[in-house]
Amino acid sequence: MSDILSKTQLTRMSKLQRKLRSEVGKAIADYQMIEEGDRVMCCLSGGKDSYAMLDILLNLQQRAPIKFEIVAVNLDQKQPGFPEEILPNYLDSLNVPYHILEKDTYSIVRSKIPEGQKTCSLCSRLRRGTLYGFAQKIGATKIALGHHRDDIIETMFLNMFYAGKQKAMPPKLLSDDGANMVIRPLAYSREKEIAEYAELKSFPIIPCNLCGSQENLKRASVKSMLEQWDIEHPGRIESIFTAMQNTSPSQGVDREQFDFLSLKRDADAPLKGEVAESDLPAFDFLDVANNGHIDLDAASRVSKEQKIDVVNTYTP
Repeated sequence: MSDILSKTQLTRMSKLQRKLRSEVGKAIADYQMIEEGDRVMCCLSGGKDSYAMLDILLNLQQRAPIKFEIVAVNLDQKQPGFPEEILPNYLDSLNVPYHILEKDTYSIVRSKIPEGQKTCSLCSRLRRGTLYGFAQKIGATKIALGHHRDDIIETMFLNMFYAGKQKAMPPKLLSDDGANMVIRPLAYSREKEIAEYAELKSFPIIPCNLCGSQENLKRASVKSMLEQWDIEHPGRIESIFTAMQNTSPSQGVDREQFDFLSLKRDADAPLKGEVAESDLPAFDFLDVANNGHIDLDAASRVSKEQKIDVVNTYTP
C-alpha cells in the first residue's frame, strides 16, 4: 500500500491513525471498556467503521499497558451477492484469529416480514442473538461494535423525532440478561475521519445493500440534517455530543429520572448561592402592602436603619 500513496497521503494517514488511536484510547479509559485479560470479540461487517475499529484496536494492543486478546467475527447473513471471500482473505493477511459465522437470517426475515414493511427490528434481533451466543461460546468478555460518535448522535435524534425518547447508543452496555458486555471503542471518533482513514488504508469495503426500509430512510434524513449543521455551524456536532455527556436530570422533565414529587421548599432557608449577597436589595424594610411599582435600586441605596416606603402606587 505504501508504494501507491504519495508522501502527503502517508503523512495524513499517520496523523489520522494517531488521532483515532488517541480517541479510542480515551474512550476505553473513560468507560473502562477493556481490562487486563479481556478477550475482545470484534464484530466485522465489512464496512469502513468495523475495519477501522479492528485496525486501531490491533494497533493499541501492541502499545497498551495491559494484555488483552482480539478475535474478529463476521456474521454472514446470506444476503444475495455477499462476497464471502473478502473478509477471510483480509483477516488471513493480518494473521488475526477470526471466525465467519454463517446463518441465513436473510431468509428468515423475508419469510416473516411482508414486502414493504420494516425489517430492521427482526434482522437486528436475530443478528444480536447470534453474536451474543457466540461470544459466550468462545469466552469473549467484551463484544466490540464499530459505532462512532455520529451514529450515537443520529440515534439520539431518531429516538427523539420518531419514538419520543431521549435515548442513544451508550459507549458501554450490559445486555439485558447480564451475560454480555458491549463496547463501542469509536464512540469519540467522527465518521468523516474514519471514512478518510479507511480510504487511505484501502480497506476491502463490502458494499452495504440498504434494504430501503423506513428506518434507514429516517436515519439518512437525520444524517443529512447533521451534516448540514456541521457545514453551517462548525462545532455544533461536538457541542451536541458534549451535552450528551453532561445531563442534569433535575433540570429536565423526566419524572422517572428525578423525583419531582418529593421536592419541598425550606421556608427557613436563607437566600444564598445564586446571587452575591451585596447585590440583594433590602427586602426586609420594604412596604409591599399595596399594588404598584417597587424601585429596588432605590431601596438598595437606603440605609438598613432607615425604614421608608418605596412603593409607588400604579394608577391606570
